[in-house]
Amino acid sequence: MGKKLLLEHINVPGIETFEVYRKQGGYASVEKALKTMTPDAVTEEVKKSGLRGRGGAGFPAGMKWSFLDRKSEKPRYLVCNADESEPGTFKDRYLMEKIPHILVEGMITSSFALGARTSYIYVRGEYMYVIRILEKAIAEAYANGFLGKNILGTDYSLDLYVQPGAGAYICGEETALLESLEGKRGNPRLKPPFPAIAGLYASPTVVNNVETIAAVVPIVNMGGDEYAKIGIGKSTGTKLISASGHINKPGVYEIELGLPVEEFIYSDEYCGGIWKGRKLKACVPGGSSVPILPGELLLKTAKGEQRLMTYESLSDGGFVSGSMLGSGGFIVYDETACIVRNLWTFARFYHHESCGQCSPCREGTGWMEKVLHRIEHGHGQASDIDLLVDVAKKIEGNTICPLGDAAAWPVASAIRHFREEFEFHVKHPEKVVNPKHFEITPFVSERVAVIG
Repeated sequence: MGKKLLLEHINVPGIETFEVYRKQGGYASVEKALKTMTPDAVTEEVKKSGLRGRGGAGFPAGMKWSFLDRKSEKPRYLVCNADESEPGTFKDRYLMEKIPHILVEGMITSSFALGARTSYIYVRGEYMYVIRILEKAIAEAYANGFLGKNILGTDYSLDLYVQPGAGAYICGEETALLESLEGKRGNPRLKPPFPAIAGLYASPTVVNNVETIAAVVPIVNMGGDEYAKIGIGKSTGTKLISASGHINKPGVYEIELGLPVEEFIYSDEYCGGIWKGRKLKACVPGGSSVPILPGELLLKTAKGEQRLMTYESLSDGGFVSGSMLGSGGFIVYDETACIVRNLWTFARFYHHESCGQCSPCREGTGWMEKVLHRIEHGHGQASDIDLLVDVAKKIEGNTICPLGDAAAWPVASAIRHFREEFEFHVKHPEKVVNPKHFEITPFVSERVAVIG
Protein backbone atom coordinates (compact mmCIF):
# COMPACT_ATOMS: atom_id res chain seq x y z
CA MET A 1 0.00 0.00 0.00
CA GLY A 2 1.34 3.42 -0.96
CA LYS A 3 2.35 6.06 1.57
CA LYS A 4 -0.36 8.50 2.66
CA LEU A 5 0.59 12.04 3.62
CA LEU A 6 -2.58 14.07 3.09
CA LEU A 7 -5.24 11.40 3.60
CA GLU A 8 -3.47 9.45 6.36
CA HIS A 9 -6.15 10.33 8.95
CA ILE A 10 -9.11 10.60 6.57
CA ASN A 11 -11.09 7.88 8.38
CA VAL A 12 -10.51 9.17 11.92
CA PRO A 13 -13.92 10.13 13.36
CA GLY A 14 -14.20 13.88 13.88
CA ILE A 15 -11.02 14.69 11.92
CA GLU A 16 -12.78 17.79 10.53
CA THR A 17 -12.72 19.35 14.01
CA PHE A 18 -9.75 21.20 15.53
CA GLU A 19 -9.62 19.02 18.65
CA VAL A 20 -9.35 15.71 16.80
CA TYR A 21 -7.06 17.10 14.09
CA ARG A 22 -4.73 18.47 16.77
CA LYS A 23 -4.59 15.10 18.54
CA GLN A 24 -3.44 13.54 15.27
CA GLY A 25 -0.46 15.90 15.11
CA GLY A 26 -2.24 18.79 13.42
CA TYR A 27 -0.63 22.24 13.31
CA ALA A 28 2.80 20.80 14.14
CA SER A 29 4.18 22.42 10.97
CA VAL A 30 3.00 25.84 12.22
CA GLU A 31 4.74 25.33 15.55
CA LYS A 32 7.93 24.12 13.89
CA ALA A 33 8.00 26.92 11.30
CA LEU A 34 7.17 29.83 13.59
CA LYS A 35 9.30 28.74 16.55
CA THR A 36 12.35 27.07 14.97
CA MET A 37 12.58 28.25 11.33
CA THR A 38 12.90 31.43 9.31
CA PRO A 39 10.61 32.18 6.35
CA ASP A 40 13.50 31.56 3.95
CA ALA A 41 14.20 28.20 5.62
CA VAL A 42 10.60 27.09 5.03
CA THR A 43 10.85 28.14 1.38
CA GLU A 44 14.12 26.21 1.08
CA GLU A 45 12.46 23.03 2.39
CA VAL A 46 9.70 23.37 -0.21
CA LYS A 47 12.38 23.80 -2.90
CA LYS A 48 14.28 20.73 -1.71
CA SER A 49 11.07 18.67 -1.67
CA GLY A 50 10.63 19.04 -5.43
CA LEU A 51 6.93 19.77 -4.87
CA ARG A 52 5.25 20.71 -8.13
CA GLY A 53 2.00 22.60 -8.44
CA ARG A 54 -0.89 20.17 -8.05
CA GLY A 55 -3.48 22.31 -9.84
CA GLY A 56 -2.48 21.23 -13.34
CA ALA A 57 0.57 23.10 -14.57
CA GLY A 58 3.08 21.17 -12.47
CA PHE A 59 5.41 24.15 -11.98
CA PRO A 60 7.88 23.77 -9.06
CA ALA A 61 6.20 25.39 -6.04
CA GLY A 62 9.39 26.48 -4.28
CA MET A 63 10.64 28.19 -7.42
CA LYS A 64 7.31 30.01 -7.77
CA TRP A 65 7.63 31.22 -4.18
CA SER A 66 11.15 32.48 -4.87
CA PHE A 67 9.83 34.79 -7.61
CA LEU A 68 7.84 36.80 -5.03
CA ASP A 69 9.01 40.41 -4.86
CA ARG A 70 10.24 40.57 -1.26
CA LYS A 71 11.81 44.01 -1.72
CA SER A 72 8.47 45.68 -2.38
CA GLU A 73 7.07 47.89 0.37
CA LYS A 74 3.57 46.71 -0.53
CA PRO A 75 1.88 43.94 1.49
CA ARG A 76 2.29 40.39 0.25
CA TYR A 77 -0.56 37.95 -0.22
CA LEU A 78 -1.04 34.21 -0.46
CA VAL A 79 -4.17 33.16 -2.33
CA CYS A 80 -5.36 29.57 -2.39
CA ASN A 81 -6.99 28.58 -5.66
CA ALA A 82 -9.91 26.38 -4.58
CA ASP A 83 -11.90 27.20 -7.72
CA GLU A 84 -11.91 23.54 -8.68
CA SER A 85 -13.97 23.46 -11.87
CA GLU A 86 -12.10 21.15 -14.25
CA PRO A 87 -14.47 18.39 -15.42
CA GLY A 88 -13.34 15.12 -13.89
CA THR A 89 -11.53 16.76 -10.95
CA PHE A 90 -12.90 16.68 -7.40
CA LYS A 91 -9.88 16.00 -5.17
CA ASP A 92 -9.73 19.49 -3.61
CA ARG A 93 -13.40 19.37 -2.65
CA TYR A 94 -12.81 16.02 -0.95
CA LEU A 95 -9.80 17.34 0.98
CA MET A 96 -11.55 20.53 2.12
CA GLU A 97 -14.71 18.68 3.08
CA LYS A 98 -13.03 15.87 5.01
CA ILE A 99 -9.86 17.47 6.47
CA PRO A 100 -10.31 21.26 6.27
CA HIS A 101 -7.68 21.94 8.93
CA ILE A 102 -4.84 20.57 6.78
CA LEU A 103 -5.54 23.38 4.29
CA VAL A 104 -5.80 25.98 7.07
CA GLU A 105 -2.51 24.71 8.54
CA GLY A 106 -0.87 24.80 5.13
CA MET A 107 -2.08 28.36 4.57
CA ILE A 108 -0.57 29.52 7.90
CA THR A 109 2.80 27.84 7.32
CA SER A 110 2.99 28.99 3.69
CA SER A 111 1.91 32.54 4.55
CA PHE A 112 4.68 32.69 7.15
CA ALA A 113 7.22 31.59 4.54
CA LEU A 114 6.04 34.27 2.11
CA GLY A 115 5.70 37.06 4.67
CA ALA A 116 1.97 37.40 4.02
CA ARG A 117 -0.13 38.92 6.80
CA THR A 118 -3.44 38.54 4.98
CA SER A 119 -4.35 35.48 2.92
CA TYR A 120 -7.40 34.22 1.06
CA ILE A 121 -8.98 30.93 0.06
CA TYR A 122 -11.00 31.49 -3.13
CA VAL A 123 -13.61 28.73 -3.46
CA ARG A 124 -15.88 28.04 -6.43
CA GLY A 125 -19.41 29.23 -5.80
CA GLU A 126 -20.97 25.79 -6.16
CA TYR A 127 -19.00 24.60 -3.12
CA MET A 128 -21.05 26.63 -0.66
CA TYR A 129 -21.31 23.78 1.84
CA VAL A 130 -17.51 23.40 1.68
CA ILE A 131 -17.17 27.13 2.36
CA ARG A 132 -19.17 26.67 5.57
CA ILE A 133 -16.84 23.84 6.62
CA LEU A 134 -13.76 25.99 5.95
CA GLU A 135 -15.22 28.97 7.82
CA LYS A 136 -15.82 26.77 10.85
CA ALA A 137 -12.27 25.41 10.71
CA ILE A 138 -10.84 28.94 10.43
CA ALA A 139 -12.93 30.09 13.42
CA GLU A 140 -11.54 27.17 15.43
CA ALA A 141 -8.00 28.10 14.43
CA TYR A 142 -8.58 31.69 15.58
CA ALA A 143 -10.07 30.49 18.87
CA ASN A 144 -7.02 28.32 19.57
CA GLY A 145 -4.40 30.95 18.79
CA PHE A 146 -3.28 29.72 15.38
CA LEU A 147 -4.71 32.71 13.52
CA GLY A 148 -4.92 36.37 14.42
CA LYS A 149 -2.32 38.51 16.19
CA ASN A 150 0.93 37.12 17.58
CA ILE A 151 0.32 33.49 16.67
CA LEU A 152 1.66 31.13 19.38
CA GLY A 153 3.19 34.11 21.14
CA THR A 154 5.44 35.04 18.22
CA ASP A 155 5.56 38.35 16.38
CA TYR A 156 3.85 36.78 13.35
CA SER A 157 0.20 37.65 12.71
CA LEU A 158 -2.13 36.41 10.00
CA ASP A 159 -5.75 36.93 8.99
CA LEU A 160 -7.31 34.29 6.75
CA TYR A 161 -10.51 34.75 4.75
CA VAL A 162 -12.70 32.54 2.56
CA GLN A 163 -14.08 34.16 -0.57
CA PRO A 164 -16.72 32.40 -2.70
CA GLY A 165 -16.59 32.73 -6.46
CA ALA A 166 -19.62 32.89 -8.71
CA GLY A 167 -19.25 29.60 -10.56
CA ALA A 168 -16.98 30.69 -13.41
CA TYR A 169 -14.43 28.13 -14.64
CA ILE A 170 -12.24 30.92 -16.00
CA CYS A 171 -11.55 32.06 -12.43
CA GLY A 172 -9.41 28.97 -12.00
CA GLU A 173 -6.83 30.90 -14.05
CA GLU A 174 -4.83 32.74 -11.41
CA THR A 175 -5.08 36.29 -12.78
CA ALA A 176 -8.82 35.94 -13.49
CA LEU A 177 -9.16 34.69 -9.91
CA LEU A 178 -7.37 37.82 -8.64
CA GLU A 179 -9.63 40.06 -10.73
CA SER A 180 -12.67 38.34 -9.23
CA LEU A 181 -11.23 38.58 -5.72
CA GLU A 182 -10.88 42.33 -6.25
CA GLY A 183 -14.57 42.51 -7.14
CA LYS A 184 -14.15 42.77 -10.90
CA ARG A 185 -15.26 40.62 -13.80
CA GLY A 186 -13.10 37.49 -13.83
CA ASN A 187 -11.11 38.10 -17.01
CA PRO A 188 -7.49 36.90 -17.25
CA ARG A 189 -4.85 39.62 -17.24
CA LEU A 190 -2.08 40.16 -19.75
CA LYS A 191 1.27 39.05 -18.38
CA PRO A 192 3.75 40.50 -17.52
CA PRO A 193 3.52 41.74 -14.87
CA PHE A 194 3.13 38.40 -13.15
CA PRO A 195 1.29 38.03 -9.82
CA ALA A 196 4.59 37.60 -7.97
CA ILE A 197 5.30 41.24 -8.82
CA ALA A 198 1.83 42.77 -9.18
CA GLY A 199 -0.96 40.40 -8.18
CA LEU A 200 -3.79 41.05 -5.73
CA TYR A 201 -4.32 44.81 -5.37
CA ALA A 202 -1.18 45.26 -7.53
CA SER A 203 0.89 43.73 -4.70
CA PRO A 204 3.27 40.72 -4.68
CA THR A 205 1.10 37.59 -4.62
CA VAL A 206 1.49 33.83 -4.78
CA VAL A 207 -1.45 31.75 -6.00
CA ASN A 208 -1.31 28.01 -5.23
CA ASN A 209 -3.73 25.12 -5.51
CA VAL A 210 -5.41 23.52 -2.46
CA GLU A 211 -3.40 20.29 -2.69
CA THR A 212 -0.14 22.19 -3.21
CA ILE A 213 -0.65 24.21 -0.03
CA ALA A 214 -1.78 21.17 1.96
CA ALA A 215 1.40 19.35 0.88
CA VAL A 216 3.51 22.02 2.61
CA VAL A 217 2.38 20.53 5.94
CA PRO A 218 4.12 17.14 5.57
CA ILE A 219 7.08 18.78 3.82
CA VAL A 220 7.82 21.01 6.81
CA ASN A 221 7.12 18.22 9.29
CA MET A 222 9.33 15.57 7.65
CA GLY A 223 11.78 17.83 5.80
CA GLY A 224 12.12 18.50 2.11
CA ASP A 225 14.80 15.86 1.54
CA GLU A 226 12.65 13.09 3.06
CA TYR A 227 9.63 14.18 1.02
CA ALA A 228 11.75 14.09 -2.16
CA LYS A 229 12.55 10.41 -1.50
CA ILE A 230 8.89 9.59 -2.18
CA GLY A 231 8.03 9.34 -5.86
CA ILE A 232 10.41 9.08 -8.78
CA GLY A 233 12.70 11.54 -10.55
CA LYS A 234 11.25 15.03 -10.73
CA SER A 235 7.81 13.73 -9.75
CA THR A 236 8.23 13.70 -5.99
CA GLY A 237 5.79 13.05 -3.18
CA THR A 238 2.21 11.87 -3.34
CA LYS A 239 -0.62 13.02 -5.58
CA LEU A 240 -4.39 13.04 -5.14
CA ILE A 241 -6.16 11.47 -8.12
CA SER A 242 -9.86 11.96 -8.89
CA ALA A 243 -10.80 8.66 -10.53
CA SER A 244 -14.11 8.46 -12.37
CA GLY A 245 -15.77 6.92 -15.39
CA HIS A 246 -16.19 3.26 -16.23
CA ILE A 247 -14.32 1.78 -13.24
CA ASN A 248 -15.42 -0.37 -10.33
CA LYS A 249 -14.20 1.96 -7.58
CA PRO A 250 -14.44 5.65 -8.47
CA GLY A 251 -13.18 8.08 -5.84
CA VAL A 252 -10.21 10.11 -4.62
CA TYR A 253 -6.96 8.20 -4.18
CA GLU A 254 -3.62 9.36 -2.81
CA ILE A 255 -0.85 7.65 -4.75
CA GLU A 256 2.92 7.75 -4.63
CA LEU A 257 4.03 9.30 -7.90
CA GLY A 258 5.65 6.59 -10.00
CA LEU A 259 2.82 4.07 -9.60
CA PRO A 260 2.25 2.17 -12.89
CA VAL A 261 -0.92 3.33 -14.65
CA GLU A 262 -1.96 -0.29 -15.17
CA GLU A 263 -1.73 -0.99 -11.44
CA PHE A 264 -3.75 2.13 -10.64
CA ILE A 265 -6.58 1.05 -12.97
CA TYR A 266 -6.69 -2.66 -12.27
CA SER A 267 -5.57 -3.20 -8.65
CA ASP A 268 -8.19 -3.60 -5.94
CA GLU A 269 -6.37 -0.98 -3.85
CA TYR A 270 -7.31 1.68 -6.37
CA CYS A 271 -9.82 1.64 -9.27
CA GLY A 272 -10.54 -2.11 -9.19
CA GLY A 273 -10.60 -2.57 -12.95
CA ILE A 274 -13.11 -1.71 -15.67
CA TRP A 275 -16.72 -2.07 -14.59
CA LYS A 276 -19.09 -4.80 -15.78
CA GLY A 277 -16.16 -6.87 -17.01
CA ARG A 278 -15.72 -4.65 -20.03
CA LYS A 279 -12.55 -3.55 -21.82
CA LEU A 280 -10.51 -0.36 -21.57
CA LYS A 281 -10.97 1.89 -24.59
CA ALA A 282 -9.50 5.27 -23.62
CA CYS A 283 -8.65 7.60 -20.76
CA VAL A 284 -8.32 11.29 -20.03
CA PRO A 285 -5.62 11.15 -17.33
CA GLY A 286 -5.48 14.73 -16.08
CA GLY A 287 -8.85 16.45 -16.36
CA SER A 288 -10.88 17.39 -19.41
CA SER A 289 -8.28 19.81 -20.80
CA VAL A 290 -5.54 17.22 -21.44
CA PRO A 291 -5.26 15.02 -24.54
CA ILE A 292 -7.21 11.76 -24.53
CA LEU A 293 -5.22 8.54 -24.89
CA PRO A 294 -6.34 5.18 -26.32
CA GLY A 295 -5.90 2.22 -23.99
CA GLU A 296 -2.68 0.88 -25.47
CA LEU A 297 -0.94 4.27 -25.22
CA LEU A 298 -2.24 4.76 -21.69
CA LEU A 299 -0.66 1.58 -20.32
CA LYS A 300 2.54 1.77 -22.37
CA THR A 301 4.39 4.55 -24.16
CA ALA A 302 4.91 4.50 -27.92
CA LYS A 303 8.39 3.08 -27.16
CA GLY A 304 6.81 0.13 -25.34
CA GLU A 305 7.82 1.27 -21.85
CA GLN A 306 5.48 0.94 -18.91
CA ARG A 307 3.49 4.16 -18.42
CA LEU A 308 3.77 5.59 -14.90
CA MET A 309 1.64 8.04 -12.94
CA THR A 310 4.23 10.84 -13.17
CA TYR A 311 4.45 14.18 -14.92
CA GLU A 312 7.22 12.91 -17.18
CA SER A 313 5.87 9.48 -18.09
CA LEU A 314 2.35 10.60 -18.94
CA SER A 315 3.76 13.32 -21.20
CA ASP A 316 6.23 10.95 -22.88
CA GLY A 317 5.74 11.17 -26.62
CA GLY A 318 4.40 14.72 -26.49
CA PHE A 319 0.88 15.24 -27.76
CA VAL A 320 1.46 12.73 -30.56
CA SER A 321 1.40 9.73 -28.24
CA GLY A 322 1.30 11.19 -24.72
CA SER A 323 -0.87 13.37 -22.51
CA MET A 324 -0.48 15.16 -19.14
CA LEU A 325 -0.97 14.37 -15.46
CA GLY A 326 -2.65 17.78 -15.16
CA SER A 327 -4.97 18.17 -12.19
CA GLY A 328 -5.27 14.40 -11.71
CA GLY A 329 -8.79 14.11 -13.09
CA PHE A 330 -8.54 10.50 -14.27
CA ILE A 331 -11.55 9.67 -16.50
CA VAL A 332 -11.74 6.09 -17.80
CA TYR A 333 -13.82 4.97 -20.81
CA ASP A 334 -14.85 1.42 -21.65
CA GLU A 335 -15.58 -0.04 -25.11
CA THR A 336 -19.16 1.31 -25.14
CA ALA A 337 -18.09 4.96 -24.83
CA CYS A 338 -18.58 7.26 -27.79
CA ILE A 339 -15.51 9.48 -28.17
CA VAL A 340 -17.41 11.93 -30.36
CA ARG A 341 -20.19 12.38 -27.83
CA ASN A 342 -17.71 12.77 -24.99
CA LEU A 343 -15.80 15.39 -26.98
CA TRP A 344 -19.00 17.27 -27.77
CA THR A 345 -19.77 17.38 -24.03
CA PHE A 346 -16.34 18.86 -23.34
CA ALA A 347 -16.76 21.37 -26.18
CA ARG A 348 -20.11 22.53 -24.79
CA PHE A 349 -18.42 23.13 -21.45
CA TYR A 350 -15.56 25.20 -22.85
CA HIS A 351 -17.85 27.23 -25.08
CA HIS A 352 -20.05 28.04 -22.10
CA GLU A 353 -17.10 28.88 -19.84
CA SER A 354 -15.09 31.04 -22.26
CA CYS A 355 -14.91 34.56 -20.83
CA GLY A 356 -15.13 35.98 -24.35
CA GLN A 357 -12.13 38.27 -24.00
CA CYS A 358 -10.14 36.66 -26.87
CA SER A 359 -11.88 36.18 -30.19
CA PRO A 360 -10.15 32.87 -31.14
CA CYS A 361 -11.54 31.28 -27.97
CA ARG A 362 -14.86 33.14 -27.92
CA GLU A 363 -15.72 32.22 -31.52
CA GLY A 364 -13.69 29.04 -31.93
CA THR A 365 -15.16 27.16 -28.96
CA GLY A 366 -18.64 27.87 -30.31
CA TRP A 367 -17.71 26.65 -33.76
CA MET A 368 -16.24 23.43 -32.39
CA GLU A 369 -19.35 22.77 -30.33
CA LYS A 370 -21.61 23.29 -33.35
CA VAL A 371 -19.57 21.05 -35.65
CA LEU A 372 -19.32 18.29 -33.03
CA HIS A 373 -23.07 18.52 -32.41
CA ARG A 374 -23.59 18.11 -36.13
CA ILE A 375 -21.38 15.03 -36.36
CA GLU A 376 -22.74 13.38 -33.20
CA HIS A 377 -26.36 13.86 -34.28
CA GLY A 378 -25.94 12.39 -37.75
CA HIS A 379 -25.66 15.58 -39.80
CA GLY A 380 -21.91 15.71 -40.26
CA GLN A 381 -19.88 15.89 -43.44
CA ALA A 382 -16.47 14.37 -44.17
CA SER A 383 -14.94 17.85 -44.35
CA ASP A 384 -16.10 18.59 -40.78
CA ILE A 385 -13.35 16.43 -39.31
CA ASP A 386 -10.52 18.45 -40.84
CA LEU A 387 -12.46 21.62 -40.11
CA LEU A 388 -12.34 20.76 -36.40
CA VAL A 389 -8.59 20.19 -36.58
CA ASP A 390 -8.14 23.53 -38.35
CA VAL A 391 -10.24 25.47 -35.82
CA ALA A 392 -8.36 23.85 -32.93
CA LYS A 393 -5.04 24.93 -34.46
CA LYS A 394 -6.33 28.49 -34.85
CA ILE A 395 -7.26 28.62 -31.15
CA GLU A 396 -4.18 26.96 -29.65
CA GLY A 397 -1.54 29.43 -28.53
CA ASN A 398 -3.55 32.47 -29.60
CA THR A 399 -5.31 33.42 -26.37
CA ILE A 400 -4.36 35.34 -23.23
CA CYS A 401 -4.95 32.37 -20.94
CA PRO A 402 -4.80 28.56 -21.37
CA LEU A 403 -8.57 28.06 -21.70
CA GLY A 404 -8.20 28.18 -25.47
CA ASP A 405 -5.56 25.46 -25.35
CA ALA A 406 -7.72 23.47 -22.93
CA ALA A 407 -10.56 23.52 -25.48
CA ALA A 408 -8.33 22.73 -28.46
CA TRP A 409 -6.19 19.88 -27.13
CA PRO A 410 -9.03 17.38 -26.51
CA VAL A 411 -10.34 17.96 -30.05
CA ALA A 412 -6.96 17.49 -31.72
CA SER A 413 -6.10 14.37 -29.72
CA ALA A 414 -9.50 12.72 -30.14
CA ILE A 415 -9.30 13.05 -33.93
CA ARG A 416 -5.63 12.00 -33.96
CA HIS A 417 -6.35 8.74 -32.13
CA PHE A 418 -10.00 8.03 -33.00
CA ARG A 419 -10.47 9.45 -36.49
CA GLU A 420 -12.19 6.24 -37.65
CA GLU A 421 -14.92 6.85 -35.10
CA PHE A 422 -15.59 10.34 -36.46
CA GLU A 423 -15.68 8.92 -40.00
CA PHE A 424 -18.15 6.27 -38.86
CA HIS A 425 -20.49 8.99 -37.57
CA VAL A 426 -20.37 10.73 -40.95
CA LYS A 427 -20.79 7.57 -43.04
CA HIS A 428 -23.52 5.95 -40.90
CA PRO A 429 -25.72 8.73 -39.50
CA GLU A 430 -28.61 6.34 -39.02
CA LYS A 431 -26.54 4.31 -36.54
CA VAL A 432 -25.62 7.21 -34.28
CA VAL A 433 -29.01 8.87 -33.87
CA ASN A 434 -29.58 6.92 -30.66
CA PRO A 435 -27.42 8.59 -27.94
CA LYS A 436 -26.49 5.13 -26.65
CA HIS A 437 -25.39 3.87 -30.05
CA PHE A 438 -22.11 2.29 -28.96
CA GLU A 439 -23.70 0.79 -25.85
CA ILE A 440 -25.94 -1.16 -28.21
CA THR A 441 -23.16 -2.07 -30.65
CA PRO A 442 -19.62 -1.08 -29.58
CA PHE A 443 -17.54 0.52 -32.30
CA VAL A 444 -14.74 -1.73 -33.56
CA SER A 445 -11.70 0.14 -34.82
CA GLU A 446 -9.19 -1.33 -37.23
CA ARG A 447 -6.43 0.88 -35.76
CA VAL A 448 -7.14 1.25 -32.04
CA ALA A 449 -7.50 -1.85 -29.89
CA VAL A 450 -9.48 -2.05 -26.67
CA ILE A 451 -7.63 -3.52 -23.69
CA GLY A 452 -8.92 -6.39 -21.60
